[in-house]
Amino acid sequence: MSVRQVTAEERLTTSFALGAYAFEASPRSAARAEEFRGYLPYNKGNRTLVVEEGGTTLAAASAIPMRQNLRGEVLPMAGVAGVSSHPLARRQGHVRTLLHQLLDEMRDEGHQLSALYPFRPSFYARFGYVGLPKPRTVAFSPADLGELLAADLPGEVGWGRIGDGYQGWRAFTERCLNERHGFAIFPSYRDVGLRDRDEHWLLTARSGGKVTGAVLYRIDDHGGTLVADDLLATDPVARMLMLQFFGRHVDQVERITVQVAADELPELWLTDLAVHVEARVARPSAAAPMARLLSVDALAGLPAGPGRVRVELTGDRWLAGSYLLDGTTGTLELIGGTAATAGSPPAATLTAAGVSALAYGVLDPVEVGLRGLGEVPADAATELRRLFPRQVPYVVADF
Repeated sequence: MSVRQVTAEERLTTSFALGAYAFEASPRSAARAEEFRGYLPYNKGNRTLVVEEGGTTLAAASAIPMRQNLRGEVLPMAGVAGVSSHPLARRQGHVRTLLHQLLDEMRDEGHQLSALYPFRPSFYARFGYVGLPKPRTVAFSPADLGELLAADLPGEVGWGRIGDGYQGWRAFTERCLNERHGFAIFPSYRDVGLRDRDEHWLLTARSGGKVTGAVLYRIDDHGGTLVADDLLATDPVARMLMLQFFGRHVDQVERITVQVAADELPELWLTDLAVHVEARVARPSAAAPMARLLSVDALAGLPAGPGRVRVELTGDRWLAGSYLLDGTTGTLELIGGTAATAGSPPAATLTAAGVSALAYGVLDPVEVGLRGLGEVPADAATELRRLFPRQVPYVVADF
């Protein structure tokens, strides 16, 4: 048995083939297999590792070099994708072997974070990943947007196909990356597939000539559903402009669905808006994202409250060690070595998932202890709560 990185052409018969069996209807047709070649340009910068034995690919996993916002800092992030194994080689440790080597290599190249969509969350929890909120799906009737149709809103909307508007879309998502905690974007070689496939309408909101909102959408049929992806808006006016546009489809579609962040409150958008808001999580087809720190250096320099605590990071391949976390200056200072044990600040023991949960803002320090992700005494919990106030990460990219 051996582990190696495959070339672009080799993906056609190794990782793509296993991934198709794991995540698509099967057996695949010859035409479907030929379609794989069209995916190669959008995977050219990915790192794909496979386990092989006797010329047979037993397992595969890829990492996409992405970027993600962590509490206001944009950091290199390894998006793990395409994790799959041969049906006769499952539960034999091959995926574990691949993930260890894949994350080793991505960390060595400077990726300080990692995120993924799990086939089973408990499996990836063993690798230090912790769950993040799943964006909500909001469904409503365009008829309920009627009060917006006559509203005189400042700004304007732009409309066209993503193939024509891709550059503006990409620029706006770069802005969101810099402004929204948890936001992640693909490298340009992957994201450009949106332009090349040209399968979406692009709606933008503008104010003062500047794009302030954007959403991709499709219409499945006359009398059907307008299916929108993430409704990205930098302010309430941008959101209202886009909803007003959707309201003009009242005689075309029966229903509208959009994706929004977990901290959005669609029930307050309009007075008579009847909405259904759902975040469905199920195995294996409707997973919520997970993420983890790959390096403690990801913490250094983050905005922080005035806390001070000593932490022992245990049981992890990449984060183990003792550190003093000091946020008294307003930015997080990370002190290791013997200096981390000097003095007598409150102390906590955290797993990789525990410290990742705090950094991403998804668990309170007390919850970290209750979930078995560390030992956090009350005084340490107080300091950690100051250092890492709760925040809601908004992970948009589905990889």
